Amino acid sequence: MAEARDVTRLTGQSAVVTGASTGIGRAIAVELARAGANVLVHTRARRDKALEVAARIRRSGVAVDVVLADLTEPEAYRTLAERAFAWSDVDIWINNAGADVLTGDAADWTFARKLERLWRVDVMATMQLSRNVGQRMRSRGHGVIVNMGWDQAEYGMEGDSGEMFAAAKGAVMAFSRSLAKSLAPEVRVNCLAPGWIRTAWGEKTSDAWQQRAREECLLDRWGRPEDVARVCLFLVSPDACFVTGQVLHVNGGRGPAGEAGRVASR
Repeated sequence: MAEARDVTRLTGQSAVVTGASTGIGRAIAVELARAGANVLVHTRARRDKALEVAARIRRSGVAVDVVLADLTEPEAYRTLAERAFAWSDVDIWINNAGADVLTGDAADWTFARKLERLWRVDVMATMQLSRNVGQRMRSRGHGVIVNMGWDQAEYGMEGDSGEMFAAAKGAVMAFSRSLAKSLAPEVRVNCLAPGWIRTAWGEKTSDAWQQRAREECLLDRWGRPEDVARVCLFLVSPDACFVTGQVLHVNGGRGPAGEAGRVASR
C-alpha cells in the first residue's frame, strides 16, 4: 500500500529553486509544489525546459513563475535575490544550481577551465546568494536555506573530476555549517550531499561507471532525483524544525572512500 503524502505542509509558503529546469532541481521544485509551496523556477538559459517544469507545477494548484539568471556572472547573485523577493516573501531557498562540466562541450575543457566554472556557479553563487537571502530572512524572523554538496567530498575520489568536485562541494558543505551558526536561530541552513544520482551524466556514462554506482550502494541501485527531492522536502518542512547546520547524505548507504558494506562483505 502506498504511503499517504501530506500535500499541505508547505501551504502558503514560497520557495525558490535554482537550477530547476532539469534533474535534481526539477524534482525538488515539483516536490515542494506538491506539498503546497509556491515556486519560483530558476534556470540559466533553458527557458523552454523551465516552462515545462512550471506547467507541471501549476497542476498542483500553486503559484509559479520562471526567472532566468546566469550565475557565472557575479551581478546575477544580487539581481536574482532582488527579483525573487519582489516576486514573493521567500520562505525557502534551495541553492541547487551547479555547473555541468561532464557533458556536452564542457567535457572537453581543460581542468583549469572546468574548475573555474565550478567555483563560480557551485561555490560563489551558493555563498553569495545564501548570505544575501539569509540576511533578508533573518530580518523577517524566519526562513530555510538548503545547499547542495556531494557525499564523496568528505572522503575523496580519484581523478580530475573527483578532485575538482571535492574541492567545490567540500567548500559548500563547510560554508553551510558556518552559515547555520551565523543565521541562527531565525534561519535554518542545511546541506544535502547526494551520491550516485542518475541525472544527465548518469544516463549516458559507461558500463564501468554504471557497475561502480551500484556496487558502492547498499541498496544496489542508482539514486533518483526524486530521492533527493523527498529529503529536501523534509529539511524545509516543519518536521525538521530542530535540524540545522547539518550535511545529510542521500546516497543509499555509501561508506568512506566509496566502500559500502554490501561490497566489503563479499
